[in-house]
Amino acid sequence: MRQWLSGIAFALALVGTAHAAPPPVQVRLDTDQGAIVVALDRRAPITSANFLAYVDQHRLDGTSFYRAVRSGRREGLVQGGISNDMTRMLKPVKHEPTSVTGLHHDDGTVSMARDDLGTATGDFFVVVGDGRYLDATRKDPGFAAFGHVVSGMALVRRMLAAPTFKGGWSKDTQGQQIVHPIRIVRAQRIASPAPRH
Repeated sequence: MRQWLSGIAFALALVGTAHAAPPPVQVRLDTDQGAIVVALDRRAPITSANFLAYVDQHRLDGTSFYRAVRSGRREGLVQGGISNDMTRMLKPVKHEPTSVTGLHHDDGTVSMARDDLGTATGDFFVVVGDGRYLDATRKDPGFAAFGHVVSGMALVRRMLAAPTFKGGWSKDTQGQQIVHPIRIVRAQRIASPAPRH
C-alpha cells in the first residue's frame, strides 16, 4: 500500500513538472550608466520574439534610450531602441493588444513603440508609474506590452528625469528628446533564476 501511494505521488510530481511553465526569458541591457534586466512575458509571443531577434542579432548594441515622456511628477515612460534606423530594422510585427495578452502597462512594464498598427520594429519603452492609459480599449488598440523590468528601475527613473530639449521630432514629441541619450552598450540574454518550489 505504501509503495502504491509513493508511486502515485511520484507520478503526480512528474505531471506537475511537465506542465510547469518554463521560466521567462530574461534580457540584460548594459548601458553606459548601469544595467536593466527585463523578463519577457510568454503571453505576448510575437512581440517577445521580435524583441529577442533584435537582441540575438545585436541590433540593439550601440543604440540608446533617447526619449523621456513625463506624464506626471514621477510618471511617464522612457523610450529606447533603434530610433527607426533602417540599417538595424527588421520586418514590422503584428500588433498584440493587451486585450488579447491580458497584460497591463503597470510600473516597470516594457512595451513596443509604434506609429500605426503593425509598424512596431526595434523601438520600445519602459513605463514608470501607472500607464494603464496605454492599454487597449474598445476604441483604442493601445500598445503591445511584452515584459517587465526585474532590475534597474532606479536607472529608468533617472532617465525619465534627465534633461530634454525644448524641441522634438514632431508636435507630439516637443520637449521629450533626452539631451544626452543613455547608450545601450550591449543587449543579451541571461540565465533566468531557478524556479522556487
